[in-house]
Order: sequence, then structure tokens, then C-alpha cells
Amino acid sequence: MKIFIRKAAACAAGLLLFLPMLLPTGADAASRLEVLVTTFPIYQITRNVAAGRKALNIVLMLPSRMGCPHDYVLTPQDMGRLARTDLLIINGLGMEGFLDRAIESAKAGMRVADSSAGIGGILHYEDAHNHAQEGHGHDQDSLNPHLFASPGLAAAVALNIAGELSKIDPEGASIYYTNADLYAKSMNLLAGDFAELGRRLKNNRIVTQHGVFDYLARDMGLEIIAAVLSLEGQEPSAAGMLETVRLIRELKVGAVFTEPQYPSRISQTIAREAGIPFAELDPAATGPDDAPLDHYETVMRKNLSVLEETLGTR
Repeated sequence: MKIFIRKAAACAAGLLLFLPMLLPTGADAASRLEVLVTTFPIYQITRNVAAGRKALNIVLMLPSRMGCPHDYVLTPQDMGRLARTDLLIINGLGMEGFLDRAIESAKAGMRVADSSAGIGGILHYEDAHNHAQEGHGHDQDSLNPHLFASPGLAAAVALNIAGELSKIDPEGASIYYTNADLYAKSMNLLAGDFAELGRRLKNNRIVTQHGVFDYLARDMGLEIIAAVLSLEGQEPSAAGMLETVRLIRELKVGAVFTEPQYPSRISQTIAREAGIPFAELDPAATGPDDAPLDHYETVMRKNLSVLEETLGTR
């Protein structure tokens, strides 16, 4: 028994000596750069770009299942994160209006990276999304911030993020650019598959729930004749719904597409009244807290199948 106790004590002492080698020290944790990303899709792209680099602590600000933050109000926890952040990565194009004042009082020296900076072909919300919803107060000069729903533009966003991460962590630049290049190639292949499907579809006219798929529609050659919700997520009036039904019948629209981020009742009602199919497309604006790195591609490839099955091919 005495021998066993001595051996157990020796093992415990050895384990205690070994544990500091397994656990990050306070100095290691303190040396990590804090990167705060506002929205889930940009957070996922950032994670892909930074994969394999331990010098960063990447944190998502908004809840992963929230979607577009039209009316988001910063919490005390958000303000605390901003006070610790070295780099804040935003979607840009007006998506984060709730941050305007907070950035002014954030941590001194904090960098703000607009992931959309320098990307060409930015769309404004088109009249096609509004003529069935008069009286909702749409701003035709508003820029459409949903670049992430286009795989080709997601590739450009990844390259932007690689550049920004390299500025705060030059030693990791080769990792960031290598990851971004690989991610961009994967996204461009996916974009090619969407474009190829667009050329084969029997009907390229659709109704969407809101303007999240405008860039993908442009990539594929789809014509969005109306969006059910206003820019602020407001539902249409009864007159607006009837106008959308009329347009669908007049223009022989192929389908109405809903999104998991919004209630689908109104869109489904419009589709049934017009006598056309409805189906769900997911822009990957939301996802699980523990989403894998390939979450976006998995979701978008499912969208490919849904578009083909719903609209048919020739």
C-alpha cells in the first residue's frame, strides 16, 4: 500500500509538471490579438481565412442565428468586447448602422476593416423590389450589403479579410493569403456551378422574401420581379400582396422563394394565390454556434438543388 501511494504521488507530481505544457499560459492568452466580427457570414469567412493561425482570438458579435441586424441594439457585453478589440471586421455597405457611435468610443488604436471595401459592382435596391409594396418608405439609394450570398463575391471578401488580418499580424500573412486563395478558388468553382445552372433553367423569373439574393440572381441571370418584405423587414399590405400576385401571373414567374431567417407565411400565401411553387433558399446569413468551416458551401449547394428542382431545367 505504501509503495502504491508513493507511485500515485509521483505520478500526480509528474502530471502537475506536465499540465502547464498542455494549457495556454496567461502570457500566451494575453498575446493573442482580439478580432471581433459583426455578422455570422463574415465571421465564417474570417474563420476560414485564419484557419491554422493561433495568434488570433476571433469572436462573433451578433448571435449566430440573428440574421440581418436591422434594429440591433448594442449590449453592455458588446461594448466590453469593443473595448478589448484590436480589429473589428464589419460587413459594410450600411449593414452596421448600430455601430456608428460605438466605434467612436471604442478601444484606442482599434482598426475597423470593411470587408466590402474596393469590391466593384455594388447594387442598389431596385424598383423591382418595391413596386408591389408602395407606401413602405423604401430608400432607392440604399446599397445592398448582402455580398456574402454570392459565392463569387464571398471570394472577394475573403481576400479583403486576408489583407486586413495581415496588417495586424504580419507574421501570419502567408497563412492568411494561402487560406484566402484556396477559399476563393472553392467559391469561384461554386459560382461557376450557379452560373451554369442559370443557363439551363426553364424559368428564370422569381419572387424572393427580401433583397438578400440580388447578387446571386445577377450571377445566375435570374430576374427578381418583386421582394415580399421591405428593406426594413416590414410585411406588405393586402393591396401589396394582391399586386405581387398580379405581377406573378402577368410575368409568368416560376416560383416564390422564402428564407429560414424570416417567417414564410406571407410568401407562401402569395405563391398559393398565384398558383406557383414556393421553396426555401438559405443565404447562410445565420447558422449554428458551432458551424463547421464548410457550412456556407454546404448550404449553397443545397440551394443549387432547390433551384433546379423548383424551376426546372431545359
